Amino acid sequence: MKNFFKVSLLLVALFFVSGIASAQTVKIAHVNTAEVLDAMPDKSKAEKKLETYYNELQEQLKTMYTEYQNKLQDYQANAETMSNLVKQSKEKELVDLESRITAFQGNAEQEFEAKRGELLAPLLEKIQNAINTVGKEKGCTYILDVATGTAVYIGTDAMDVTKDVKAKLGIK
Repeated sequence: MKNFFKVSLLLVALFFVSGIASAQTVKIAHVNTAEVLDAMPDKSKAEKKLETYYNELQEQLKTMYTEYQNKLQDYQANAETMSNLVKQSKEKELVDLESRITAFQGNAEQEFEAKRGELLAPLLEKIQNAINTVGKEKGCTYILDVATGTAVYIGTDAMDVTKDVKAKLGIK
């Protein structure tokens, strides 16, 4: 609903600007890139690779957590019989392992998102190329993506008023 509102607002603004700025015909179309992406056969291949990568990261995290649990249980079971020096060493080891686990979780999230981007980039590029081709073939001025509420195609006959807006604001 929020994206629909954004698209509607953008459409109203485009009609308003195009009506005032010139008498040219503005042809606006829309596409749902999320629907297109979901329908692409290569997306399931990418999702399987992503799932495999995710499982590898989870397995590594599980191994680290198991190591932590084992060391913690050993520490708790033997703490009373340990000298202060050994106790401090074990406590430092546990804190270090906690820090490594936390760092791994953060890095794993970043790596997972990077992998997602890497795997989806070729698909998104194919979609954008198809949108550009359709936009040219259909003579569109703009194609709006209802999934994101943004313009994904701007035709050659679209008017860019950025310089005019900057001038009105006294910006060079």
